[in-house]
Amino acid sequence: MFSPKSKTEEVTVASGKTSMIGSGMTIQGEINSQSDIRIDGKMVGNVHCSARVLVGVDGEVEGNIYAQQVDITGKVTGNIHVKEQANLRNNAVIAGDIVAGKLSIEPTVNFNGKCSMPGKNTTNGSQVVELIAEKHERKVALAE
Repeated sequence: MFSPKSKTEEVTVASGKTSMIGSGMTIQGEINSQSDIRIDGKMVGNVHCSARVLVGVDGEVEGNIYAQQVDITGKVTGNIHVKEQANLRNNAVIAGDIVAGKLSIEPTVNFNGKCSMPGKNTTNGSQVVELIAEKHERKVALAE
């Protein structure tokens, strides 16, 4: 009766007010919100939120997300722009680029895109990728 809440439920009550797109519901258009949003259904369009966006296990977003924070366990096809932290959890599927202050990705997440974390002390991501590729090419050449 009074069992402890799961991690997902704890995440949703950050600000006390949460708007919800329920399972089985599809919304087409654009959402602008000052409070947290939980998406367990399907959202086709951009989401603008000055708080947290949570995409549940069965949730799906086809559009860009702009928010302070995101917690994603569902599917997002579009770019994600987060001022603070992006948490990609469980078997989340992300097809798009991420710009975030901080990023947390669990090993079971499927992420296909680029990530940048703007800030004072960041390196250029493309330079890092080039260095890794160059190092790999040298190893292959030495092995031959």
